[in-house]
Amino acid sequence: MNPEKCVGSYHFKWFGLALQALVILSKDNVRTCPSAELAMLLQSEATLLRRILSSLAKGGILETREGRDGGYRLIRDPYSITLAEVFTVLQVADPLCSAIRETAGSHAFGIEMNTIFAEITSEMDRAMLLVLEKDTIGRIADRAGGYEKSDDCAAQ
Repeated sequence: MNPEKCVGSYHFKWFGLALQALVILSKDNVRTCPSAELAMLLQSEATLLRRILSSLAKGGILETREGRDGGYRLIRDPYSITLAEVFTVLQVADPLCSAIRETAGSHAFGIEMNTIFAEITSEMDRAMLLVLEKDTIGRIADRAGGYEKSDDCAAQ
């Protein structure tokens, strides 16, 4: 994330939905799953989920397949996909950073505080990425037991 702008492309909700979709796709019995089915499982809108999954595909985490068994599928080992990578691929917006920086005025003191806020929020970003680097989609999938395969998700 660019600390100067404190703005990413997407909302934190995208990160949560992306993690859940990736956990479903990481399960042994799922080869591909259509976005509509993933959206139903996650109680989300299919259009929103397609936008999220498209970003993950552009980031090299999953791919799309067309045809009868089409949908999305992981192209990498889920244990190699860190939460930090997903967060970075999605370029999640930072409302805290924006909110803090919006409080500083355009006068000399405000400009000085804005510089200080940029340093602090940049450090917060680095710390958050260090935390997210410690976990993977595979490890989360191991901890999240109860996914029942849908008939629309193609099994191995």
